[in-house]
Amino acid sequence: MKQYLLSIYQPDGEPPAPDTLAAIMRDVEEWDRELKAAGAWVFTGRLHPAGTATVVRPKDGEPLLTDGPYTEGKEHVGGFVVIQAPDLDAALDWGRKASLATTLPIEVRPLVD
Repeated sequence: MKQYLLSIYQPDGEPPAPDTLAAIMRDVEEWDRELKAAGAWVFTGRLHPAGTATVVRPKDGEPLLTDGPYTEGKEHVGGFVVIQAPDLDAALDWGRKASLATTLPIEVRPLVD
């Protein structure tokens, strides 16, 4: 089976109101249970806000460290899920379900074998 990265794009700023967030989390937990029951789940990671990032890049043969995310934007990767699926269509189905559960954009990308 191939593996796919589902990147969850989260808007910067305050989280949704508690009642809205509770409903979203119920849907996410249901999606997570379905993913695991299907044997498609590999692992999940949740990230701290983009402002906690440090970017390391080469400059004149030396590493240069910069606080903050690599790019300025209104949303950043907030977490990810690695899944296994027989093909891209199946991975996209999981991405669709994740997008509906989280109410957020989901990028689906195959991992190199």
